[in-house]
This record gives sequence, structure tokens and C-alpha cells, in this order.
Amino acid sequence: MAAARVQLLLSGRPESVSFARSVCGLLEAGPGLGPWPIHCSLKRGRLVLSSRPFPGASARLPLQRPPFCPFAALDERPRVPGAELPTDRGVDLGVAIILQSSDKTVLLTRRARTLSVSPNLWVPPGGHVELEEELLDGGLRELWEECGLHLPQGQFSWVPLGLWESAYPPRLSWGLPKYHHIVLYLLVISQESQQQLQARIQPNPSEVSALMWLAPDVAAAVAATEDGTETPRLLPQDVPPSVLALELEEDGRARPLVLPMSTLLRMIPTMAEGKERVSTGTKFALRLWLQHLGRTPPPCKSAAHLDPGPAKEEWNMDPLPPNQGSGK
Repeated sequence: MAAARVQLLLSGRPESVSFARSVCGLLEAGPGLGPWPIHCSLKRGRLVLSSRPFPGASARLPLQRPPFCPFAALDERPRVPGAELPTDRGVDLGVAIILQSSDKTVLLTRRARTLSVSPNLWVPPGGHVELEEELLDGGLRELWEECGLHLPQGQFSWVPLGLWESAYPPRLSWGLPKYHHIVLYLLVISQESQQQLQARIQPNPSEVSALMWLAPDVAAAVAATEDGTETPRLLPQDVPPSVLALELEEDGRARPLVLPMSTLLRMIPTMAEGKERVSTGTKFALRLWLQHLGRTPPPCKSAAHLDPGPAKEEWNMDPLPPNQGSGK
């Protein structure tokens, strides 16, 4: 089923976005790398975005794109003859679940190497939002489909963290983009421990080849390696040399995997290759998660904020208490 479209409020009414246009550019996000505060309406099956407050806006979230975003580059240069992008498609909507255990670790999965899109990439569970599907329910469905994990009703809370403009391939040097998404990252806070959650996980080997739980110190090191920046951030000196993960064997059973920290700190290559790494959008989401925990100072206004009423003119840097999940 086709993913729901992302819509922008540019001239007083929601409009679908052309596949070839940068959402950040259309919202006039401004110079720099972002993130930028965006008002949004998180409605069933769709996402309405605006750089200004509007009736019905339910959240004010940071929106960011990578510095090498191909759609931003295409906005600034003439089209290459014979290399046209689709004109009958819009921007799709995706959702990803940052699942936090009660002992404050978060789950990442490694996409199977047989997948045609983003193989070997470490990401949180997530995927397309289906038509008429609540955004939280879409994320929980993806968590179930990829990890076999169901969160019992009343045993978790949630809060939206931020929005990421995603393209695949992620660089023009890899080829013209075939996919264009706005990904909504949702922080889902479980009342169960990492051990309890892990005991119930049954990964789908056609989608997931490995999984791991990141503690805040390791997540901070991963998030500090910002792809596409000239000067990487200084890494903490106490970063462990490796992280323990679980890798799926051909028969579906899991075995321990000692993953070198250097793999998680790997930057995106200029040319396409299938090397294992953490996705750029995931690093953005980890920074937002750490900020939610109060573990890092807020960089460039990247905190998520849920508005209890109409959107406000000033961006409140303090996230509100998370909503109670429906458990559907």
C-alpha cells in the first residue's frame, strides 16, 4: 500500500509536496544545517507542516536534513538532461520508534544485507505509515513486523522527538534519489527493562540481521559523528572499544556479536557502498533522545515540544511530559 503523503501549509491550505522538491527548502527553513522549528499536525495517515503557527497544529518539532541532501542540491542546480525525477509522486511519510527501556537504553536494528534500500544500516524500527493509520500505531506495527515485539496497553508512554528529511540514495554521487520521505521519530518509553524486552523480541530475518541496545554514553559518541560536517565533534574519552549486539543466524537463532565501536562511528561514504554504519537520520534522533534525557546541552534548538493548545510564537526548549500510549 502506498505511503501517506506529507503536506505543507504554504498558501492557507494543505498541499501535497512534489517528490523532487526539498521540504526544508519549501518551508524556507533558512541557511545552515538546522534543525529548524516546524509546526505540525499529526493526523491520521498524514503530516501537515508549516513554518508558522496554524489552527490544528498539535506539535512543534525540530526538522532537519543532512548537509548533503540531494533535493537541496537539485533545488540549486539546473536539471541534467535525461535525468528527470518523477512528477507524479509526492513525499512519503515514515515513522521510526526510538524504544527506550526502563533502564534507559534504546533499541537499534541492522537492516538485512539483502534489502534493496539501505542494506547493513543501523536504524531504529520503522517504515511507511499506511493510509488512515495513526502515526503511533504505524510505528508500533513496524516494531511488531520487524522485531516481533508487542508493547502491552498501559505499559508505555510516548512523545514525538523530531522530523528528518530522508532521501535514498542519500547522495547525488550515488545516483538520483528514488525515495523521498519525511521521517517522524517517536520516543516510546517502556516500563519494562532491556532484559524483559529482549526476552520477547523475535526479529524478522528478512528485514533485520542484528540488534543492539545503546546506553546514553555510547549513543552520545555515535551521535557526535555528524555526517557531512567539516569538523567532527570531540568524542568522550571513556567510549568502550566495542558494543555487544545480537546477530541472527540463517536458522533464525541469535548469537552474541562483539561490534567494534569504530563500525558505529563510521561516516557516510562519498560513493555508494554497503559498509555497515549508523544512518545519518538515526544520529539526529539519538541527539534528540539524549537531549530529552537531559544528557547534553540543547544544540541549535533541537528539542521537541508538544503544545497543549495553539502553537506559540516562541519555541519552548523544554519537552512536556510524554503522552500515554494506546497500546494498539
